[in-house]
Amino acid sequence: MPIQREIEKFLKRTAMPPSVFGRRAVGDPRLVHDLRNGREPRPATVARIEAFIAAQGLGR
Repeated sequence: MPIQREIEKFLKRTAMPPSVFGRRAVGDPRLVHDLRNGREPRPATVARIEAFIAAQGLGR
């Protein structure tokens, strides 16, 4: 599943604001906004996002 879709599903399930997600996952409150506008995350960033989601117990 593309990381953008995984993030959107996580946000919907948790009702977490996008800026909070970005700050907690990778230290960037603009992460979700930038991804929605076409930013392509580096593999290391994707790994950090996936680890954050997994740590919340709400992975795929």
